[in-house]
Amino acid sequence: MKIVGVAACTVGIAHTYIAQEKLENAGKKAGHQIHIETQGTIGTENELTAEQIAEADIVILAADVKISGQERFEGKRTIQVPTEIAVKSPNKLIEKAEEVVNKNQ
Repeated sequence: MKIVGVAACTVGIAHTYIAQEKLENAGKKAGHQIHIETQGTIGTENELTAEQIAEADIVILAADVKISGQERFEGKRTIQVPTEIAVKSPNKLIEKAEEVVNKNQ
């Protein structure tokens, strides 16, 4: 499964990057291709390409604030959660993504 997403917290420092790392590790551990863009205090990093978004089976938005460029994901299956969920339960979030994708195939 191919997963893309965005992590962004209110302060744009710790939780943004912790959420990115936890999601990417959990996704890879589950055998998926995963790429998480961060939108923090220093701007957007690891920006998703149009190709990555087009090929994605699901989008995970782990955000406590409005993310920029959210329109890029219109028409894609999306899970939106606070960054806290991605930080505390990344494996469960990846499992939820698998359920959503498998249910809609």
